[in-house]
Amino acid sequence: MSDPVLRITKGDPTPEELAALLAVITARSAAAPADSSRTTDRASDWATYWRNHTRPLHPGPGRWRASAHP
Repeated sequence: MSDPVLRITKGDPTPEELAALLAVITARSAAAPADSSRTTDRASDWATYWRNHTRPLHPGPGRWRASAHP
């Protein structure tokens, strides 16, 4: 006989409680995996926002003064 997959180590659950526990575990294991497109090596959302929303630099006389104005 194989080892049990689930073992109750403390308490005395009722059959209904065990059924509820098994239903939750089964539902979690059958659920779709989490979205793996978000990884930790990706730039933060804040950095991505500013990278996409900054204006390009236009060099020229007086442009340093204009750069502080929206």
